[in-house]
Amino acid sequence: MKGRWPITLMCAVLEVSPSGYFHWKTSQGRDSDGPRRTVSDEAVLAHLRAIHVQIGGEYGWPRMHKELLARGVRVGKERVRLLMQRHGIKAKGKRRFVVTTDSKHPMPVASDLVQRRFTPEAPNTVWSGDITYIVTDEGWLYLAVALELYSRQIVGWSLQPHMQTSLVKDALLMACFRRRPPPGLIFHSDRGSQYCSAEFQSTLTAWGIRSSMSRKGDCWDNAPTESLWGHLKTACVHGRRFATREQARAAIMDWIGFYNHSRLHSSLGYLSPMQFEQRWLAAQHQSAA
Repeated sequence: MKGRWPITLMCAVLEVSPSGYFHWKTSQGRDSDGPRRTVSDEAVLAHLRAIHVQIGGEYGWPRMHKELLARGVRVGKERVRLLMQRHGIKAKGKRRFVVTTDSKHPMPVASDLVQRRFTPEAPNTVWSGDITYIVTDEGWLYLAVALELYSRQIVGWSLQPHMQTSLVKDALLMACFRRRPPPGLIFHSDRGSQYCSAEFQSTLTAWGIRSSMSRKGDCWDNAPTESLWGHLKTACVHGRRFATREQARAAIMDWIGFYNHSRLHSSLGYLSPMQFEQRWLAAQHQSAA
């Protein structure tokens, strides 16, 4: 088009001033890795700072770059890295793992059916569960989850001021009522007394769920939930003081909503758990059509 018609004629037809066009043209640059720069450094920096606050400082530059692209901000990876480095925007470091499992009990222990195979081929095949704690001025608040290993979606959770069996049972029941899993689903956990209890095991049996447990004292046998706790604590807990359990509960519920719907996972191709599972469902409908 530019080779066939004079710029001044095209500007006249489009009712754009030639000086305005040339000013726009000369203001455009290119990022070092190729794409045309359409957003100023100041605008990109504003987006970076807003995202950094929104996600609790959890993203490093690779995930931050993917988040910008998902929001329609066209920017190169190297530019994102340099801007974050220059302005001190960096991911928070994860803290040391703290053991909360009480495995010193006489109750029966299930075999490890997962064997660190944490990437099932379809949803509702393997879930994992665990417990973590949050400090408040009123005392401890405990969180138990049921994690869908296919999409890494949190499908059930429970927040209570104690670590009794009802904590993990309620998280499991929420997941079961929401997902209605087929018989044969594996629920993987540590050897904690809550998961080994007759009450919890009978709940698994009632839903046709098989129990699987990690080896004693080996947190890597339940790595996905340990990773989840790291993300939660980094984004939502570390550096914050909760005056009440209710205040902590509200913050954790907000984060779970963000995690399921919006947080980008590198292992999921930089999709959120909900997006990843929706893509799987769309593929199933397409193949069945």
